[in-house]
Amino acid sequence: MPLILQFFSGVTTALATRGRDRYCASGADRGKSDPRPADSNSFREGAVRVKPVSTPLPPLRLLLVCLCLILWPGHLQAQSPSGWLPASWFSSADIDEKAMFPLAERDGPWLVLATTFRGEGAREDAKRLVQELRGIHKLKAYTHEKSFDYTGTPQGLGLNRDGSPKKMRYANSEQVVEVAVLVGDFASFDDARGQKLLSKVKNLHPEALSGGSGKSQSFSDFRRMVGLDRNAGKGPMHLAFVIPNPLLPEDFFTRQSVDTFVVEMNADVTHSLLDCPGRFSVRVATFTGAGTFDQKAIEAGEEAVKLESRLVDAAEKAHRLTESLRRAGWQAWEFHDRESSVVCVGSFQTLAVPQVDGKAGLDPEMARIVRELGPDPQKLAAGVVMPRTIDGIMLDVQPKPIDVPRVPKGW
Repeated sequence: MPLILQFFSGVTTALATRGRDRYCASGADRGKSDPRPADSNSFREGAVRVKPVSTPLPPLRLLLVCLCLILWPGHLQAQSPSGWLPASWFSSADIDEKAMFPLAERDGPWLVLATTFRGEGAREDAKRLVQELRGIHKLKAYTHEKSFDYTGTPQGLGLNRDGSPKKMRYANSEQVVEVAVLVGDFASFDDARGQKLLSKVKNLHPEALSGGSGKSQSFSDFRRMVGLDRNAGKGPMHLAFVIPNPLLPEDFFTRQSVDTFVVEMNADVTHSLLDCPGRFSVRVATFTGAGTFDQKAIEAGEEAVKLESRLVDAAEKAHRLTESLRRAGWQAWEFHDRESSVVCVGSFQTLAVPQVDGKAGLDPEMARIVRELGPDPQKLAAGVVMPRTIDGIMLDVQPKPIDVPRVPKGW
């Protein structure tokens, strides 16, 4: 037991003993002069006997325990996981001082851009800020780094007199590294939690950006020169705003949802791609048709709605292949539209995942699908491109990840 805890334990024990002795002595005196008959529970053979009492002075003991907590917080924090106090009373493990917490594609998709750092010292300043936001303010913060090369000679607009393209150069020939600090994970731009966090970030005054710290923060010198940092009520991150995750593909927010007619075409499909829970899947087979539905005939309610034979064959092949892949253990899906039918395998939220070397690479399961359902590697090495065949149905030459189509809202 630590010395200070031993000290307070001894004090409380001494006070308790002193109080008990005083109580017993006063009881003995009352026993000698009390004219009431002796009670067997109180006296035995002329000796004074007192009933057991609880430890006196509980408020004082509680006060001393509180003093222990105040005077030695470091020891309690270090011992709390295996000590006598609940671990939930204390903060989580210390944050790795070397961690940069890089942004990943799975984060977001909407975040608050708190600030950016540029040039020399940008990485260190961003690291200090993101660790402070995570450790002290308990915010889910990330860093995102981007490099800019201004040392080349880009081609300008127009031509020289001899007809050659114009060559330009940058005013400042340098290579610049910018590191952004982003906070939060929100589903949409107008998420109430995101707007609340945005207001909080704007009013924060982190130590990593106070005084002489954070000198690589973008436009920090300009703000100090014109006195913007001295404005009352404005923090060093008051220019923060909400942005989408820059690592997401360009069409993440612009994917077109299928129309209601296509949804009805797939309504009775058991393993429809529209039911795939993931963001992406791997297309392994494509079957095109030569015709389409006669919309006027459908609207008129005619009974003889004819389908082109190739489109019907495409749908039947896609269904048969899906069932065969399911029996073989693959997570297969089928999808039909006005022009074709496709078969996909797998369900994924992201296309790339971090590798051991820190770089992003294709999801291992997605790579396995492409490898095992793609062309025969032995024949491919011999220069022969031969698609695989399952249940007599030929697959695509090159399986390809695609976006899972979205069902219209309210359907």
